[in-house]
Amino acid sequence: MNFIWFILIGIVAGALAGKLMRGGGFGWILNLLLGIAGGVLGGWLFGLFGIHTDSIIGSLITSTVGAIVVLWIASLVNRSINK
Repeated sequence: MNFIWFILIGIVAGALAGKLMRGGGFGWILNLLLGIAGGVLGGWLFGLFGIHTDSIIGSLITSTVGAIVVLWIASLVNRSINK
C-alpha cells in the first residue's frame, strides 16, 4: 500500500511542480512521470539535510520540491538539446 501512496503523491507533486514552474513544464503526462522521479529525488535531498517526514503533507512537499528540481534539470537539458 505504501508504494501506491508513493506513486499517487508523486503524481500530485508532478502536477503541482508543472503549475509552479514557469512555462508549465513539459505537459501533463511527462510532468506526472517526472513528479514520481521527483519524489525519489526529494526524499534523497531532504534526507541529506536530515529532514524526514511522516505525514502525507510532508511527503507532498518533499516530492514537490524534488519534482521542481527534476523539471528544472529537464528544462536545462531540453534547452541545450534544442540549441
